[in-house]
Amino acid sequence: MKRIIKNIFKKSRSNEDGIFFEKIEKILGFKPTTMLYYQKAFTHRSSNITDVKGNPLNYERLEFLGDAMLSAVIAAHLYNEVPSGDEGYLTKMRSKIVSREHLNELGRDLNLIEMVESKVPVNHFGENIHGNIFEALVGAIFLDKGFSHCEQFIQKSVIIPYVDIEKLEGKVISYKSLLIEWCQKEKKTFHYEVFDDNAIDGQRYFGVKLSIDNKIIAKARATSKKKAEEIASKRGYFAFQEKINTK
Repeated sequence: MKRIIKNIFKKSRSNEDGIFFEKIEKILGFKPTTMLYYQKAFTHRSSNITDVKGNPLNYERLEFLGDAMLSAVIAAHLYNEVPSGDEGYLTKMRSKIVSREHLNELGRDLNLIEMVESKVPVNHFGENIHGNIFEALVGAIFLDKGFSHCEQFIQKSVIIPYVDIEKLEGKVISYKSLLIEWCQKEKKTFHYEVFDDNAIDGQRYFGVKLSIDNKIIAKARATSKKKAEEIASKRGYFAFQEKINTK
């Protein structure tokens, strides 16, 4: 089966001269054993590659596995580093570390997108592609080398350079949740409305208006309704920041 899958990937990739291996080794800090996992981790579903049973060969299942590994390692780190933290605190802090925004930042810093095999132009990818590939890479490490190497990679690439407990305590992971909580507390009405929905260069965009007490506070545009709402919420938060922070 491995030989069959290897042949499938070989046909789909034009760069089999060792450059991919060298880049992966540089990112990991160790020599990978089974390159098939890493090739799969950087294969977008648009490549339409399947194994002999018709199962898709792309990063999405590895993304699921990597997400679980990240959560486990981060949870253990927080448990050991913050002995006074209760379950709610630890859960909230873990959410901040493995937030989509943070994972996207990690993927961008490693420039993982340059190695993605896809039939879709890079400028058509959503922002989350960076975090998705990072999670898939973690999943590939786990399958290739086991939990120990996976934990070491997360320590090196996530915890040591990015996890600062004091800074994370003040980090906002959802401006929408924060703003809604404040509106409910202050008995203010709020409403999100999609006022525009169109496509530019083949990419769909949503325009969203945020109103508080029937007054438009902020507008935003993004590639999804959820993203547009979050951006509008962030702008709304800063418009009311002084009032929110003094409550």
